[in-house]
Amino acid sequence: MLSRHDWLARGLRLLALLAPLTGLAAAPCQDSVPWRPVAPGVWAWMPEREAEIGPANAGHVLPTTVVVHGGQALLIDPGPSHDHGWRVKRSVRCRLGARVRWIVNTHAHAENVMGNSAFAQEVAQGRVSILASEATRAGMAARCPDCLDSLTRRAGAEALRGTRIVLPTRTLREGQVLRLGPHRLRVMRVEQGHTEGDLVLWDARQRLLWAGGLVYGERLPELAQGSLDGWLAALERLAALRPSVAVGNTVSVAAADGLPPALAATRAYLADLRRVVLQAMDAGASAHEAGGLALPAYENRAGYAERQGFNAQRAWRELEPEWMEKTDPPAPPAASPPRGGASGPAQPVPPHPGTKPAAPETH
Repeated sequence: MLSRHDWLARGLRLLALLAPLTGLAAAPCQDSVPWRPVAPGVWAWMPEREAEIGPANAGHVLPTTVVVHGGQALLIDPGPSHDHGWRVKRSVRCRLGARVRWIVNTHAHAENVMGNSAFAQEVAQGRVSILASEATRAGMAARCPDCLDSLTRRAGAEALRGTRIVLPTRTLREGQVLRLGPHRLRVMRVEQGHTEGDLVLWDARQRLLWAGGLVYGERLPELAQGSLDGWLAALERLAALRPSVAVGNTVSVAAADGLPPALAATRAYLADLRRVVLQAMDAGASAHEAGGLALPAYENRAGYAERQGFNAQRAWRELEPEWMEKTDPPAPPAASPPRGGASGPAQPVPPHPGTKPAAPETH
């Protein structure tokens, strides 16, 4: 029996063989997008390596994935720029033989969503819908102008040339199912972990999980607009699904009877961060010392120098109210709603006025 890795390798060879036979390798398709098969009908454009945003990668630091069937495509996290999104649109059309009809933004970070820009005309004409949680739409509206400026400084003005902010047009809610041929992507609970509204999609048939910013590989997780305890609780829920593949800041494939390594590694880092912060509180450290708390086991991860101090300060602010109220250190969260703290408990997310939920289907 072929292993999953053998199957992925065969998929790549099959794509190379089919392109000339179907005429998809004509001159307009001479692009260099290295699509990698993730599952039947699902493809990913991976960054060359897991790294921080910079001119060398033009902001492409996480996978862009596409689900294809019957000449139609659902695109998930279209990438960091107009140019990136345009290359995706062109390659999906001429190499995978499909047109992008739906885009999903999993969370409101610029490197995930600025690729919407390449589809602005189709969105305005009603030929493409951009789907997201209401919290993600609100976060994009509030932060994307500043995030676009920051991304431009880090990745370079040339990489972001022509990029504009294009907001989601439809709201997704828990329990909805995105349908495309045989694919059924269920919208799971909107999590408050990496950001204030992390969207999770689950294909139970293929045991394929889109976890957005909740799952990191060789980059250090970024505890920004979310919640440490909320993130840990979210990972417990995701682990209970027993996914075979998790798509987050990388594509992570589980070994037999195990979890995708990136999911387990993200959970381990956040648990260690929580432990170190609480130990510092017990030892009498003060809040202004939080930025110096180190986790040497993770210092080889990309972004460690930039984010470890911030993550520790963010975790301190969240955990301190609980620590001060209890004699014993607070227990790590189970698979339950996140508790209070600096971010507060997760709240139900209302639909955005003027939008309507939609589950795309082929006709």
